[in-house]
Amino acid sequence: MGRLGLDGLPGNVLAQRWGVPQVGLFRRLGSTLDAIHDLGAQDAPHGTVVLAEEQTAGRGRDGRTWRSPAGGVWLGMLLRPGDVRLEPGSLAIRAGLVVADAVDELVGRPLAWLKWPNDVLVHDRKLAGILCESRWHGEALQWIALGLGVNLANELPPELGARAVALREVAPAVERIDLLDRLVPTLARIGGPGALLAEAECAAFAARDWLHGRMLRSPAQGLARGIRPDGALLVDAGTGTIGVREGHVELA
Repeated sequence: MGRLGLDGLPGNVLAQRWGVPQVGLFRRLGSTLDAIHDLGAQDAPHGTVVLAEEQTAGRGRDGRTWRSPAGGVWLGMLLRPGDVRLEPGSLAIRAGLVVADAVDELVGRPLAWLKWPNDVLVHDRKLAGILCESRWHGEALQWIALGLGVNLANELPPELGARAVALREVAPAVERIDLLDRLVPTLARIGGPGALLAEAECAAFAARDWLHGRMLRSPAQGLARGIRPDGALLVDAGTGTIGVREGHVELA
């Protein structure tokens, strides 16, 4: 683990503050997800957190890169669900709800939307991305690495200006610790509720569902009609409604 501090607070103080077993702080990492997988293989406990000032090889879904310069929140968390057979899709939805609630609280008004499967949007631009990766031993789930990237005060490249947004744009005084105080304690608990989203969770997603009613080209052609409790996207294809578990969203 690194010996850095976040806003003057060392990792052991942050771990106590957030109620997690340990927090590793790093000046630079390839990927917080890779660091979490390494810690998972070393029997690190549930709730272990890794934070990087900068990622050099951050990644999103389908092998896409995620630019992670200094100023953002680049977080990895180790989840060990025990006997609960978690669905990565529902887990990403739960994490998105946590981020969206935190953003709204910091901004002081409803602002964040969720775009299936793993994006948090503000003003139709991407604020945060979530990625969940499972590791199995045979039929037994060993752990899930939860990766979360939030543009906060990091510089956004000009070519992404129309598609990405930083939290400082809508909440100029916010600091990383403000966001993390709201994220980490809640994220550490999202592995426990069960494999399927509860009715209240589905309703909370529906209230923020950016895709609902939009015509899609991919991952299936048709109108987006919400999600199932397992996190799958529902698409009205004209001849019936189908559930899509994964894929890249393209609007028609």
